Amino acid sequence: DFMEAFWDIEEAQAKAIERLASFVRDNNVLSWLLKFTELITSAMKSHVDSLKIQVDGSSLLLEILSQALEQDVVLPMDENMTISLLGTVRRHSENEELLSLVCPLLMVISASEVAAVNLRKAGLIPDLLSILRNFLPNEQICLSCCGVLWSLAVSEHKVDQALLESGVPVTSAVLQEHLQNERVAESACSALWALSLQGCVTEDEYEPTTMLLLEALRTNPERPMLVKNTCLALASLLRLSEIPALRFITDPKGSGINLLRDAYHLLFDDAEVVESICVLLKEMVQHDDVVKDMLSQKMEDLLSEIKICFSSS
Repeated sequence: DFMEAFWDIEEAQAKAIERLASFVRDNNVLSWLLKFTELITSAMKSHVDSLKIQVDGSSLLLEILSQALEQDVVLPMDENMTISLLGTVRRHSENEELLSLVCPLLMVISASEVAAVNLRKAGLIPDLLSILRNFLPNEQICLSCCGVLWSLAVSEHKVDQALLESGVPVTSAVLQEHLQNERVAESACSALWALSLQGCVTEDEYEPTTMLLLEALRTNPERPMLVKNTCLALASLLRLSEIPALRFITDPKGSGINLLRDAYHLLFDDAEVVESICVLLKEMVQHDDVVKDMLSQKMEDLLSEIKICFSSS
């Protein structure tokens, strides 16, 4: 009632958000706090110029929604929340501290198909790409923005192809910048997979993208999700052209076939990873030169092993 009665008074809204934040660590009040998400976003929308309300409101929403996600509680996703957060992003597009809170928040809510549709309709993708370009060294921002991009790109609803294509060089730059950071690299590989699946990688990007994905696989072979999504992204590229297929076996740092074998031996007990390796192998055998290389490296032994291990699958 207090927040509704004094909606136009900045100090009152700031105090109310501070008071709500004092309860956030109490696990017993999550259901109660979830009822306030609409009022918090309304306060942020009404006072978009107030950096304090934006920072405190974003921090509180992130805490509430993250807890709800951990406990499998249905998240309250309405259009007002997405509009409010998009307004925050656009009004404070140069504030790194605030974006480090808002971008993870966008990643949380974009997991909802309804929210993803709203964010896409509101035109978030150009904002995401601009943020990534401006804050490339920021690990949290890059991880979150790539996560949001993945959610928007894999959606069944159509997205402007040219817009998605412009995301490939930006996402590649993120991966190149953060190859040594497992979590960021994993998120960037997921985004590249989604973009490649949509046919957004252009012909002149086939080789550099293939080499970059191989380097991600080489650098982080023990990360199941990264290996899985990298293999699926490579499979999408090999499906498009022989160019990435040839680069796959002639990479200056070593053949992708050896990387696949190593990944399998590290993660052979993860069915999803092995399945993604098989999807990639299926695309590899469509190219004669790759088949010759596979035979010379006795890949049929690996395939036989997989067949035996997963005979019931």
